[in-house]
Amino acid sequence: MTADVSGFDSHYVLPGDRGPGILLVCDHARSALPAAYGDLGLPASEFDRHIAYDIGVEAVVNGLSARLGLPAVLSCFSRLLIDPNRGVSDPTLIMQLSDGAVVPGNRDIDDAERNFRLSHFYRPYHDAIDAEIDAAIAEGSPPVLISVHSFTQAWKGLARPWHAGLLWEDDRRCSDLFIQALSADPNLIVGDNEPYAGGLSGDTMNMHAVRRGLPHTLLEIRQDLISDDKGVSQWIERLAGAIEAMIANGQIKPLRHREPVQQQPAGDR
Repeated sequence: MTADVSGFDSHYVLPGDRGPGILLVCDHARSALPAAYGDLGLPASEFDRHIAYDIGVEAVVNGLSARLGLPAVLSCFSRLLIDPNRGVSDPTLIMQLSDGAVVPGNRDIDDAERNFRLSHFYRPYHDAIDAEIDAAIAEGSPPVLISVHSFTQAWKGLARPWHAGLLWEDDRRCSDLFIQALSADPNLIVGDNEPYAGGLSGDTMNMHAVRRGLPHTLLEIRQDLISDDKGVSQWIERLAGAIEAMIANGQIKPLRHREPVQQQPAGDR
């Protein structure tokens, strides 16, 4: 299938002040699909679930960007189409089965369709992140990458006790500052590389921060806490305070300078 996806944006960029050295990214902001893909053979209700997007995070990132004047890059396509938080060789890049839901529209795709989704959705989003990082470096402010996600309150029948989690790979400095700030509230349970570990080869954090030597964290917020406007506002205020403290700290600097790693076509990896 060569879909007509004209008029469908893969991502959008919120402009902001690069001087503080913070870039917000949001991999799973929306559950939208281009009209040419219909519903991928799924009931509409599946697009209200975590398998399609990260509930609440678009509003949180938009609010943080507006509150703090920081730049942000957000995806516009559902992770069911292609998951921008996976490496191109990851078998879960295009899911055929996700948390019990079979995805008929992904079942029999060929290499041409896979490459089409990479070139029209996945790569433009990541190119936009690279462009923001390059611009910040050129201005003398290599950024801390903060990738914002949300997670389900239960998984495979087990309740998850954390209100938020900070994920990191080889540099935990940024995560530690968030953990310290959020843990100051005795009512919050804050995970350290929970509800899962942060090291995933080829994911957004690995691709844009770890490989470049940039400080980073992947912030996970429990979805039931940001499923309405009140919860979103509360978390914007919490996180804004943590980020303002991080900016004031001024000690989160790149570990080393690396040139960006050019992504190769899937067949070459």
